[in-house]
Amino acid sequence: MTDFKQRIFSGVQPSGNLTLGNYLGAIRNWVTLQKTYESIFCVVDLHAITVWQDPAILRDATREVAAGMIASGIDPKECIIFNQSQVPGHAELAWIFNCVARMGWLNRMTQFKEKAGKNRERASVGLYVYPDLMAADILLYKATHVPVGEDQKQHLELTRDIAQKFNNDYGTDFFPITEPLILGEATRVMSLRDGNAKMSKSDPSENSRINLTDDRDTIARKIRKAKTDSEPIATTLEGLEGRPEAKNLMNIFAALSDRRAEDICAEYGGQGFAAFKRDLAELSVSVLGPITEEMKRLCDEKTYIDQILKEGSEKARIISEPILKDVHNIVGFLQS
Repeated sequence: MTDFKQRIFSGVQPSGNLTLGNYLGAIRNWVTLQKTYESIFCVVDLHAITVWQDPAILRDATREVAAGMIASGIDPKECIIFNQSQVPGHAELAWIFNCVARMGWLNRMTQFKEKAGKNRERASVGLYVYPDLMAADILLYKATHVPVGEDQKQHLELTRDIAQKFNNDYGTDFFPITEPLILGEATRVMSLRDGNAKMSKSDPSENSRINLTDDRDTIARKIRKAKTDSEPIATTLEGLEGRPEAKNLMNIFAALSDRRAEDICAEYGGQGFAAFKRDLAELSVSVLGPITEEMKRLCDEKTYIDQILKEGSEKARIISEPILKDVHNIVGFLQS
């Protein structure tokens, strides 16, 4: 059996502002994981173009996501930060996986159905097959673990299916069967205006989300304006069932304070939301304010960010190119 190194891979699309959901659901966990795993973090610009992107905005957004990672505490000296398009192996392995994955597997992918909606016939082929690219992102580095939100578990299952089928087809144990890492409170952060909808950078309402580009006053204002209900805060987490907005704010409070949601309920239970939201606003500003300010400073240092991404891509290629060469040999490609 192949002895796989403990390695994680994860990525964020450069399409719109990073949000509190990206921070709590992903980036904050990466900061912790970089201390215990060999860590590879990617700005997935190839995924972004599954829908049309303005080229100038895409370049700026790529830098902004990288700046957000670094401002949040991801250390480019300790891990690898790069943008996907600078490592051609991602697209090359994705084509091989297009030939391994089955149509039926992709037809079951719920995110394609949600994103394409009624315009499935007009959706790009890239949008349809991008789960194969996601599998290539992970397996190009033989990542053993992937930190994922609940909404990405289906794509990781596809990655596992592709790895298993590749191994079976070619009589090898070459690829690991990657495991998910689902960590902490608020792994799925919901809209501040609708507790049944995920916090999204594509929501037309700015008040639905906290952006990592928001200043301190804006963060506090959005928390104070966040939708709640007229009932007192429940004393237990179970008492918030059927109250999605209240439960969402409780989970955000717990995640930002590194406490259990049950303990927050016990502290504020029986009260109205005024004091709770005031304290949550102060907490949000104290945690996010320094990050948003450092992110803004880094976004003004384009040369520095570009250099970080260039160096990261070089490190990524050192890992990925031998793996891709082995894949070529396994598949039977003639090489010089």
